[in-house]
Amino acid sequence: MAGTTFDTRRAQMFPRLEPAEIDRLRRFGQVVRAEPGVALATAGVASPGLFVILAGRVAISRRDAHDESQPIVEHAAGQFVGEIAQLSGRPSLVDVSAITRVEALLISPERLRAVLVAEAELGERIMRALILRRVSLIETGAGGPIIIGRAADAEVIRLSGFLARNGHPYQSLDPDEVDCAKVLIQRFAVDEAELPIVLCPNGTLLRQPSNHQLGRCIGLVGPIDAERIYDVAVVGAGPAGLATAVYAASEGLSVLVLDSRAFGGQAGASARIENYLGFPTGISGMALMGRAYGQAQKFGAELAIPDEVASLVCANDGDHRYRLSLTSGETAQARTIVIASGARYRRLEVENLDRFEGACVHYWASPLEAKLCAGQEVALVGAGNSAGQAAVYLASQVEKVWMIVRGESLAATMSRYLIERIESTPNIQVVVRSQIVDLEGGDEKDGGSQLKAVRWRGPDGLETTQAVSHLFLFIGAAPNTAWLTQCEVELDNHGFVRTGADLAPGHPLLQTSRKGVFAIGDARAGSVKRVGAAIGEGAQAVAAIHAYLADA
Repeated sequence: MAGTTFDTRRAQMFPRLEPAEIDRLRRFGQVVRAEPGVALATAGVASPGLFVILAGRVAISRRDAHDESQPIVEHAAGQFVGEIAQLSGRPSLVDVSAITRVEALLISPERLRAVLVAEAELGERIMRALILRRVSLIETGAGGPIIIGRAADAEVIRLSGFLARNGHPYQSLDPDEVDCAKVLIQRFAVDEAELPIVLCPNGTLLRQPSNHQLGRCIGLVGPIDAERIYDVAVVGAGPAGLATAVYAASEGLSVLVLDSRAFGGQAGASARIENYLGFPTGISGMALMGRAYGQAQKFGAELAIPDEVASLVCANDGDHRYRLSLTSGETAQARTIVIASGARYRRLEVENLDRFEGACVHYWASPLEAKLCAGQEVALVGAGNSAGQAAVYLASQVEKVWMIVRGESLAATMSRYLIERIESTPNIQVVVRSQIVDLEGGDEKDGGSQLKAVRWRGPDGLETTQAVSHLFLFIGAAPNTAWLTQCEVELDNHGFVRTGADLAPGHPLLQTSRKGVFAIGDARAGSVKRVGAAIGEGAQAVAAIHAYLADA
């Protein structure tokens, strides 16, 4: 495939280490040997770590939808086998087998993280290769689960979006378009009503799985040790939460990060962030947050995604720990809690909205959504920076973007550079002082769940109906803090968490009404809703945690 990462950055993906560099790695691993044909790693099974080939050759391959082996690359002496999953001991995405008699240096995930920290220059080369290999696997869908269902099905979109936002490769096969999808449906005797199904790399078949079930099946999240007491438990893996994880873990604190959906939060769904310091040409939210996610793993933070927190349970006075109850039934304990749970997307106040959510109504604009509506006209509601970024991105993929704005203009809520970009994009039409009042669906043949048109009311009361099949909503968010009620963390009138001087003069910075419980990012009252500000608060929280733990 021309232009792929595999082609353009092959030298960085598969570097050859010098003998002196391998000698520096020996103290981190142990020598293992394998005879020809022996598997060193198996797709869907937890890998023992990174293999540095000392002698011999190994083959790396992937399995296709027919469960047949497809070669990817071969490695010889001086090269190493692994990708980003090996940082955390997660299941291998590929099969690795010895072609000849092999001698290799096996570096476990824990020791691999030590390599990246202790050997800065060498660690940088290894880390870059691991990341690029994952990017290449995502581009081809190699090594991930196979989703079988119709492309426009809301459940297929949900599962695809979950995997994409978690940086995990996958394949999606539509039985109406791909013959092997029909074959798999017949092989597993799947009823039409059971679609979509997911075939995990370890051979497990899931019927209409939840995100959590799929995450467990592919090894994205594992069981949590209920007896272990972490120094820090971070609830939310957006920019603020990941910043806390990176800084806390790099300073030697034990860190657990939990998120119900994916790393990156709302920032991770941004098509392009152009005003973030240090990236003059812009960077996608997924790329920025993916790097932060990798950093957190590099320093040893434990990331449990998707794992949703149901409630924060406060311990008895004098017992310096908190307990988190998860919706899975598990529990986690920590000496300090960082609330970085951000906000939930606000829904449009239209009676039949739920009929179209998932398949036709979207709350972010990623390549997945853009592919669904390519070449069509779409409507977008919102006037903030996120709405502007989405409108510009979608305009490059669709025929026309109708941007519905309640206010007089974009000037009060959007950065000037985005306004100028929108004004210079011919296929974006901004409709001000208007709001959507109705959504019109299809007929009984498609179950009425296919959006056909939207109707909005203008300033003069005149209503306009426009034929569109996809609607994007960027109308703000409400704080995701309902899980705090059991612990009685003090909130303001809008549900945001009160901290610091907002509670009392001299109250510790970022600390809530509960000692040892801190709040950062969009969930905190008075926070600046910007990626840079969230990352700054994440770093500040670590200093506050150190101060608390020193006095506890």
